[in-house]
Amino acid sequence: MLGPVILAASRSDRMRRLISAAPVTKQVVDRFIPGEDVDDIVPVVRDLADNGLELTMDVVGEDITNPAQAAAARDAYLELVDRLKPLELGTRAEMSVKLSMFGQALEGGHELALSNVRPVVEAAAEIGTTVTLDAEDHTTLDSMFAIHEELRKDFPQTGCVIQAYLFRTEADARRLAASGSRVRLVKGAYKEPASVAYQDKQAIGRAYVRILRTLMEGKGYPMIGSHDPRLIAIGQELAHQAGRKLDEYEFQMLYGIRTDEHLRLAAEGHRMRVYTAYGTDWYGYFMRRLAEKPANLRFFARSMLTKG
Repeated sequence: MLGPVILAASRSDRMRRLISAAPVTKQVVDRFIPGEDVDDIVPVVRDLADNGLELTMDVVGEDITNPAQAAAARDAYLELVDRLKPLELGTRAEMSVKLSMFGQALEGGHELALSNVRPVVEAAAEIGTTVTLDAEDHTTLDSMFAIHEELRKDFPQTGCVIQAYLFRTEADARRLAASGSRVRLVKGAYKEPASVAYQDKQAIGRAYVRILRTLMEGKGYPMIGSHDPRLIAIGQELAHQAGRKLDEYEFQMLYGIRTDEHLRLAAEGHRMRVYTAYGTDWYGYFMRRLAEKPANLRFFARSMLTKG
């Protein structure tokens, strides 16, 4: 029940000021967001790669109110590509982008977002890697899928994210699996109405398994975005049933959560990708991480009480 409350707080300027000012906040945020700029993140990339892990990198920030900010977000990703190039990691270090950062919600936002994200996808391809389009709230998805389809005409490796709690997702999964897309499946982390999304955790879990089966049996490349041990085990079994080799799907987890599991899966030969975010505009990302999992909230609350 706390999830919707936390998601509401993620949109509150008052709560943003209160939490940002708390003395313990930086210590806790650092668990999930290991740096504020690209200079901070390059050593993290090297360390994760040296431990056999792969990465998808997110420059955090979604509150874009004008085209200049959207262009600055594009340029931040282009700088990231430039810094990744000498590391020669290829697809071991890809990028995740939220189209809201590229101006999707502004006037003429669909075309603006496409024009801003395309240079990032092109630059990523030039260094041998790719981009995944993150899913946001349900009102943005038709635009996101259309941009994904357009980018795949020239860059078929471009990925996208689907959210198990939305009623529409089973149909989206069938379409994407048939087209051979790279697809990350997550439960979903936005507050959605009962008219479009499951509200019950068990129903969401059942939908996740149904959708994952569709992806595993399809022509694409499934990316299992979950920290849930049950879903991880089910993902392994579904991959086995579908006859997939270890390099024909992957697991994805957030930086700072279940780190031992990251290493265990990688040691077993699985592709294990760590979703690694950085940047100064961390608040919305951080609050959704708290909303997704009660353990994250308990960690933060305990730290506030003992260190504040």
